[in-house]
Amino acid sequence: MTTSALIGSTGRVSATDGATFEVMRPRLFGIAYRVLGAAAEAEDVVQDTWIRWHGTNRREIRDPSAFLATATARLAINVADSARARHEAPSAAWLPEAIDRAADPTVAVERDEALEPAVRSLWEKLSAAERAVFVLHEGYDNAYREIAELLELSEVNARQILVRARSRLGSDHRRHLSRGEHRSLLMAITTASQTGDLAQLEQLLADDVVASGRLIIAA
Repeated sequence: MTTSALIGSTGRVSATDGATFEVMRPRLFGIAYRVLGAAAEAEDVVQDTWIRWHGTNRREIRDPSAFLATATARLAINVADSARARHEAPSAAWLPEAIDRAADPTVAVERDEALEPAVRSLWEKLSAAERAVFVLHEGYDNAYREIAELLELSEVNARQILVRARSRLGSDHRRHLSRGEHRSLLMAITTASQTGDLAQLEQLLADDVVASGRLIIAA
């Protein structure tokens, strides 16, 4: 339901208050999206923010923009915490849902910015093989058979690696990450998300697995 529809149905929000919210809506969506990584959930949070805005004495609010941004962030965090408490957080939450970049360039920027800490976490917590299997299966729904062929593994091994990757992502263990070490993966994921072409990403992940194997042998 749009803000204008709510204004019409309640009659309690002035045109100025409604306009204030609409101007802030893209920013509020971006805030919620960066916390949740899901467009539908982010939109629900924005609507909840509208309801809170609608029920607040706006004469007592000195900075509407700050109030709306803070309310949206808190609501989004509550949703995320609730999902984690119920163990319902999706395993691929690190990869935000695809959005129409042409329709809303602002949200596209928010999405790309949300990827950076997520990809950093993959580098800090997972081995090259774990990253490859997790990204391709959880992020892009590649079949185990396809992943096994690309990485020269058995399907059983690929499944085991994914289980291990999920477990490690949920742990607090992190390795030190050199500045910019994850940038190539970030760029490859961003390109794949924009174009739908996974060739560059698959090649990068496969090369990382091969390189890591060589380092282990050399050690």
